[in-house]
Amino acid sequence: MKEKIKRLLAIFTQSGIWSRNLALLAIAIFLLSLGTGLQNGVNTNFMKELGLTGSQVLLQAGIREIPGLGLMFIAALVMHLPLTWRSVVSVAIMGAGYALYAAVHSWSALVVVSLMASLGFHLWMPLNNSLGLGLASKENAGKVLGTLASVAALASMAGIGSIMLLTQWFSLRVMAGIAGVLIFTAAIVLMRLPKNIGETAKAQPRLLFRWRYWLYYVLLLFEGSRTQVFSAFNIMVLVYNYNLTALQISFLLLASGLVNFLLTPRIGRFLDVLGERTTLTVGYVALALCFVGYALVDNVWFLCVMVVFINLLVTLSIGLSTYVNRIAPPEELTPTLSTGISVNHITSVGMSFLAGFLLPIVGYKALCWGVVAIVLLSVPFTLAMRTQSMQLMTSGDE
Repeated sequence: MKEKIKRLLAIFTQSGIWSRNLALLAIAIFLLSLGTGLQNGVNTNFMKELGLTGSQVLLQAGIREIPGLGLMFIAALVMHLPLTWRSVVSVAIMGAGYALYAAVHSWSALVVVSLMASLGFHLWMPLNNSLGLGLASKENAGKVLGTLASVAALASMAGIGSIMLLTQWFSLRVMAGIAGVLIFTAAIVLMRLPKNIGETAKAQPRLLFRWRYWLYYVLLLFEGSRTQVFSAFNIMVLVYNYNLTALQISFLLLASGLVNFLLTPRIGRFLDVLGERTTLTVGYVALALCFVGYALVDNVWFLCVMVVFINLLVTLSIGLSTYVNRIAPPEELTPTLSTGISVNHITSVGMSFLAGFLLPIVGYKALCWGVVAIVLLSVPFTLAMRTQSMQLMTSGDE
């Protein structure tokens, strides 16, 4: 116990982890997150300008997530390509999709460009972690992913902060286009990474769905339900119900990004030191309490604080990636993460459509209570992680 406490305290004095390749990856992630931060900061107000209703916002979020459902099959088609090449292509597609937001003037056009951006984004999601884990050891995987998440948070702050300046000269659609250009630039930076990152002695299977990763899949189902619904309507509630402007939303997201920048590296180190079982269990209970507050309190400033805390706790999802990194052989890491994205989207797509249907009937507070229930249902499975991980490390494939 004393040794664990010493290791926990050492989180704040750990030596550096930087290498040339990790720095290049961080630069690419910075540019990508700078673009997504700018895009996310104007997105809800942009959709309001288009005349979309609250239900349409949630429905559009569900449609946008459809590429994630088939990610394991899409990823299988390009699995023979080097990890770096796959990353470049996915980020380029994402950037092109977001850049085309500048030309959107209708609901149907929004669906088309958002699907394009979403395809690139979902291809990038598992590759992002795979690149980071490919540049880390199992002992500091949490710190590496936490540090990269911190870089992303810093960039998001810069992107959101730029809204305060850009709104003086540009429309929301032009700012969305600028965001796409920044993301496309990230793809150019990724081209500088070596092509052998993530290479394994054994060939990586194109499709992988193994029973021994069932706990990972179950937790992803729960995560897809809660994060997609809340990420779709948290800012929407503040814009539609409390009439916050794009500038006010940018200040809120800036504060959220600052908190994430300061604390996500610590969350990563907690995962390394305390393990996924303890960190995720405590985090999920705290997350449930935040959603309770969002459901019970009508004060707009309190809700803004809850958004900041929830956005921080959502970064705990890196714990699911570090968990797989601990228990999976190297050749199964990326295919398992890709399969996990598809599993995650089984519920995230379905829950977005369900939430869009229920919102005008039951209101956002009832949806928050539903998210509380989903979060708490995750806890028994996180408590099983220690026993399960020991079993997985001693069991064979089925």
